[in-house]
This record gives sequence, structure tokens and C-alpha cells, in this order.
Amino acid sequence: MTSVTAAKSVLVYVEGIVANSMVTATSEKSEAKPAGTGKKRLVRRGPDSSQRLRRAVQILFLALNVWIGIEFYLFVRHYETAGQSVAVSRPPGVEGWLPIASLMNLKVLLLTGSVPRIHPAGMFLLIAFVAISWLLRKSFCSWLCPVGTLSEWLGRLGERTFGKHYRLPRWFDISLRSLKYILLALFLYAVGSMSTAAILAFLEGPYGIVADVKMLNFFRELSLAGGIILAALVLLSVFIRDFWCRYLCPYGALFGLASLLSPLRILRNQETCIDCAKCAKACPAQLPVDRLITIRSADCTGCYECVAICPSEGALAMSLGKRRQISPWAVAAGIAILFFGLVGYARWSGRWATDVSNDTYRTLVPRANEFQHP
Repeated sequence: MTSVTAAKSVLVYVEGIVANSMVTATSEKSEAKPAGTGKKRLVRRGPDSSQRLRRAVQILFLALNVWIGIEFYLFVRHYETAGQSVAVSRPPGVEGWLPIASLMNLKVLLLTGSVPRIHPAGMFLLIAFVAISWLLRKSFCSWLCPVGTLSEWLGRLGERTFGKHYRLPRWFDISLRSLKYILLALFLYAVGSMSTAAILAFLEGPYGIVADVKMLNFFRELSLAGGIILAALVLLSVFIRDFWCRYLCPYGALFGLASLLSPLRILRNQETCIDCAKCAKACPAQLPVDRLITIRSADCTGCYECVAICPSEGALAMSLGKRRQISPWAVAAGIAILFFGLVGYARWSGRWATDVSNDTYRTLVPRANEFQHP
């Protein structure tokens, strides 16, 4: 076998593995009519409000995160200035930005049945986001995630500026998409290899307690290398839509795997589909919506963009089972119920806030940069 033939064989094999895990169609896929064959009578859909609703939810959640960020900054400054600046309570929601600590706490909860006292809010948020992804597809990424929202806006800026999104060659795209799963596997391995005692010792040590402060300092004291990487990600997101989310985000990889079990699916009706392929062009995940009957991909974020752009009544819908259509309002309501329900439970049960004294913060926060990963 020549080297060229061998390379092609390896590429086909890898592509098959990725396709099976990320883009699975029903058995009806093989019966789907190829796009562009024949003409069908168009029954035009009425106005679609899904994207206005989704953007409203995105803006509200982004504003919530900005508010939490301001509160946390003021909290840190109070201790850095030895009480000379305004005193603000630490917002537990900041722990949503500590995914590894959240995974650690989740492992402790599963093995011991008890909620750790350090960074418990992050664990409850992780549970909420996994539950949202499991029941409502990977909608956290397209409805709630602040990074996903900013990435989407950068992509729209690039499209308006340059008139299109750039797509990587298929073989390169498939290879890069595996990176987020590799990163997730590394994080899961690191957490999985730690004992419960080791996790608690880590979280309750100085580094674990001020991990959120160190995260803030990373952005406040951004190094040259960090600035270059951040600028590169921003630039790539302008040219390639959702670059970080599509290729590098381990959080998104976790939610994508959970979404494979979701009862919701995008369904395409061959009888009413006019084969215009607008859905495939609109899909931010680059899924071949126009050629599938059922979208089962881990990359589908339930954003409704394909449904919103479809001109034909009844051709495309988010569905529960084969017939019951799920409106974007139902998805928004489900997200709200799961998010506020779990946060409300954590607050009601007294397990939401980190149990650390002001004296401990007074000692550790000003010295956060001194503590190194154990």
C-alpha cells in the first residue's frame, strides 16, 4: 500500500469515528431526498421570534455575569486595600467560572453524599448546566454561556465585515474538533485520579480557597503570552464562527456528550422540505441539516437558527419524539426552571455560599499570587 493510500485510509477511519460520535442520523437518513432535486410547493411560514427570544436570554445572562464580576472585583479590592474600599459580599455565582473545582466537588458529592463547604455554588451550577444539556440539548452553550454569546457576536461581526464565515478544510476541522474532547478527558482523568481526601485537602488549602481570586488576577495582570493567546482567539472567532466553542471548550464537550441523551431533536420533514439548504448554511455547527432527517449531533446547541431561517411551514422543527413540536418559549422556560430551581434549592438548603470566614479572606486574598498549585 502506498503512503498516499495509507494516509487516505487513516483519514477515512478517523472521520468515521468522529462522525459516529457527533453526527448520528436515524436510519431514515439514507432515504432522504438529496438537496436540490425536484420542486415542491412552498407553504411559507409565519414570522419567527426564536432568535429575538434567545438573544434576550443571552443578554440577560451576560448582564448577570457582568454584575457578578463587578461584585467579585469589589469584594477582592476590599481585602486588598485592608478594608479601605467598599465592603461587598462575595457573590457565590463567581464559582461558575471554576469548572475544575466544580468537577472535584461533584465527585465528592457522588462518593460521600455530602456537599463540600468550599465552592459549592460552582457544583450546583455545573449540575444545572448538565441537566439543561441533557433535557434541552446543548442549549447552555447557545442560550446562556457568556463566552458563547461573545463568540457568536464576534462571528456576526466578521460576517458583516467580510460577507461570510470561513470554514476550515473538512479533515482539519474534524481533527481540531477532537481537541475539546481530549482536554475534557485530561480534566476528568486529573479529577478522577484524586481521592476524596486529596480533593478536600486541595480545595480547603490556600490555593483552593482563593482559586477565584487567582482567576481574576490572571486577567488583571495578563501576561504577554496570555494577551497574545486571547487576541488570537478573538481574531479567529471573527473569521471562524465559534472557534473556541467548536474546537477548544472542554465544558462544551461535556455538555455535548450529555446532549446525546436529550429527548429533543431537530427533525426535518421530507414532504414539506423544499431542499433550499438554507438550514445547513445557517447552522453555526456546520451540520448538514438539509440532508438529515434527525439531528443527533453533540455539536447541535438547540439554537433554533436552522428552524428560524427555514421558509417552509412544517419542514423543520425542534421536536419531542416524532410529532410533538417544542417551541423556543418552552426551551427558554425549561432553562429558567432548571437554572433557578437548582440555585434556589442550594440557597434554601444553606449550601450555596462558600463557608470561609472574613478573617481567612483577609489573610489570603492579598497574598493570592503567592500560592502555587500543590
